Amino acid sequence: MNIPKKLQWGYNIKTHWILSIFRILLGINLLFAGVSHLTFARAEFVAQVPNWVPVSDDLTVLLSGIAEIILGLALLILPKWKALTGWAVALFFVIIFPGNIAQYVNQIDAFGLDTDRARLIRLFFQPVLVAWALWSSGAFKAFKNRT
Repeated sequence: MNIPKKLQWGYNIKTHWILSIFRILLGINLLFAGVSHLTFARAEFVAQVPNWVPVSDDLTVLLSGIAEIILGLALLILPKWKALTGWAVALFFVIIFPGNIAQYVNQIDAFGLDTDRARLIRLFFQPVLVAWALWSSGAFKAFKNRT
């Protein structure tokens, strides 16, 4: 396969089987979250969309749900591209973080987070998700070993 030079550092990275399990778990969780965006938890996700987002709240939730499904599937079925997928997932988690901040700042009850303390604690888990995506996909390793 002829991979462009700029992408070779993120292609076919070897990782330990334990990392593969964590990558697969993250992919399954993203798939579940994406489906929930489109179906049973849609209203709760809509409530989290910050006011400054330039498109409708419902469209934002639909698009982010589709993105989660695509990213989850990519983590599961594109293992040779897992490092680049890991970077994409990490970036996605950074992009959606303002929704979590909006939930805290605007005191929005959703997903069982019905106190300011619970919403604040949740904010500290987003960096964990970013690290999980980069670690389990071998993205850290690929970036470190790039040529």
